[in-house]
Amino acid sequence: MSSENSSAEDARQVWDVVVVGAGPAGASAAYAAAVAGRRVLLLEKAELPRYKTCGGGIIGPSRDALPPGFELPFKDRVHAVTFSHNGRFTRTRRSRQMLFGLINRPEFDQQLVEHAQKAGAELRTGVTVSRVEQHGSAVPDRRTVAVVLQGGETVLARAVVGADGSASRIGAHVGVKLDQVDLGLEAEIPVPETVAEDWKGRVLIDWGPMPGSYGWVFPKGDTLTVGVISARGEGAATKRYLEDFIGRLGLAGFEPSISSGHLTRCRAEDSPLSRGRVLVCGDAAGLLEPWTREGISFALRSGRLAGEWAVRIAEAHDAVDTRRQALNYAFAVKAGLGVEMSVGKRMLAVFERRPGVFHAALTGFRPAWRAFKDITQGSSSLGELVRSHPMAQRALNALDRRSADEPAGS
Repeated sequence: MSSENSSAEDARQVWDVVVVGAGPAGASAAYAAAVAGRRVLLLEKAELPRYKTCGGGIIGPSRDALPPGFELPFKDRVHAVTFSHNGRFTRTRRSRQMLFGLINRPEFDQQLVEHAQKAGAELRTGVTVSRVEQHGSAVPDRRTVAVVLQGGETVLARAVVGADGSASRIGAHVGVKLDQVDLGLEAEIPVPETVAEDWKGRVLIDWGPMPGSYGWVFPKGDTLTVGVISARGEGAATKRYLEDFIGRLGLAGFEPSISSGHLTRCRAEDSPLSRGRVLVCGDAAGLLEPWTREGISFALRSGRLAGEWAVRIAEAHDAVDTRRQALNYAFAVKAGLGVEMSVGKRMLAVFERRPGVFHAALTGFRPAWRAFKDITQGSSSLGELVRSHPMAQRALNALDRRSADEPAGS
């Protein structure tokens, strides 16, 4: 065979699975598909490691979803939480066992990608995906998806996983629908050793002044990650909250090494998770916990499911089988993460109107603190707590009813 023919054939090679985006969701999907022995290509527009706006809290469900042998690069281990209500009524609660760990995302994401590569996935960075096509001249047959890169190059795949973040191109192709968008602002603040020592092993959670808002301080060695989140559309008020929060903490005199912002987007309940041979997961699918806006565990868990079902879709021989596998993926996501999201949505609705009730419960009611610990440590989830504790179910129902009759923020 001539080298010309060979290179032409190589250019038309079809990957089993192409994953777009190398964050926790994409790296998990690539790992799951590669471990199954498939030919996997992982595409990332940035060069790695890259900064990501994120508190970096690793709760139990995140830890449990990591590949075997993954060594978490903890910057701190949290044993205490200080709660405050817009800077007042401050109370610290402690736990003998670690509640959760804190990581820096560039390091964590890089390690996840390395695990996917060790499993056999191939990585290409500095590559931007323009669109995907499932019909038309770029697609040689019905079992193939064309991933069109900026600059015109086309990569062919039997299945595609979109994990390209909250402004996802693949999500747009699938038709992801969102019903909650929040603005998160964050500052990485280097602090002297004496200040760092005061925060070691302890985080702060402050219920904020706007409905549904809260702030956090996460210590990571010589740096404090300080952030706030609130509903989009409150940009000026959210910025003011962060400035006031930093000032109140006595941190205004320290220059942040990074100041950043991002939008978190939460899916509508009827939002699709697939289209043809294309699946979405993580932020690209709008999968995160609506109340806390925790996204890492949702990214890791949905990514792994997407990788496993992308393998089945890659093997599907016709549209009927493809559809069956895609529906199974959606069912798996909704049965686990979807249940947690629907409880989180109810929690947010109550929290928006009654933040004081949450603060009083977490700081003064032992079962509420125990539930918080169970969730962060991974021995339970929001969904399981409400399902298995009739008292929690009754309390949430009562708060649902009461909050519906009251003005927000009371």
